[in-house]
Amino acid sequence: MTEQPAKPMMETRGLTVRFGNAVALKNISLEVRRNERLAIIGPARSGKTTFLRCLNRLNDFDHDYSRSGDILLDGTDIHGPEMDVVALRRRIGMVYAVPVPLPWSIRENITYAMRMAGIRNRRVHAEKVESSLKLAGLWDEVKDRLDSHAQDLSGGQQQRLCLARVLALEPEVLILDEPCSGLDPISTARIEDVLEELKARQSIVLVTNNTMQASRASDRTAFFLMGELVEVGETKQLFTAPREERTNDYLTGRFG
Repeated sequence: MTEQPAKPMMETRGLTVRFGNAVALKNISLEVRRNERLAIIGPARSGKTTFLRCLNRLNDFDHDYSRSGDILLDGTDIHGPEMDVVALRRRIGMVYAVPVPLPWSIRENITYAMRMAGIRNRRVHAEKVESSLKLAGLWDEVKDRLDSHAQDLSGGQQQRLCLARVLALEPEVLILDEPCSGLDPISTARIEDVLEELKARQSIVLVTNNTMQASRASDRTAFFLMGELVEVGETKQLFTAPREERTNDYLTGRFG
């Protein structure tokens, strides 16, 4: 008997997005597979961030937003009547380009997310602070100063703290919108190392304007251009032998 392919963790089917009369995404069908790092690349205004914000329904806050097509999480329509949007955003954790630690201690940055999720047990808090900071590759750097102000951390440390805050809620999908855009090469490398380790636990979608980062830190890569999905494939294949001429032109710097 032929083994059936695993059901994707998330997928979009014919996703088209408009903001007023402007079309931001056109008929996007794309899988986010289990335990993989999917990078999304493309020039500015190609729809990359809009796509991310569709996955956890952040676009819903824009009154001009409209959508057609389906978005499924583990086979369930995220716009279905049974979907709890707050619970959805816990299952799909998001890390932004600019780290925004809360104006409290390192410890409180982690426990706040748990308290908001209804987790009150102090022992659980202590365990999660340690485990999430370890997952984010930050524990050894801050374990002796957990009650220090989070805003005293370096930019790279703040980004990993924001990542740890998301990981404390154990999301199934981790989406990252240019998380290394303001970081130095050492901090960027640490984030990329963390993503390699995290894919055993989560499906990861990484939007990046850095094509070299996509080539290093992903298993598959999707190329977006002017709201269209031009090509998606295994990262090594897409970077060495893209099927589409537009992909090759972007990767070789002819535009973008």
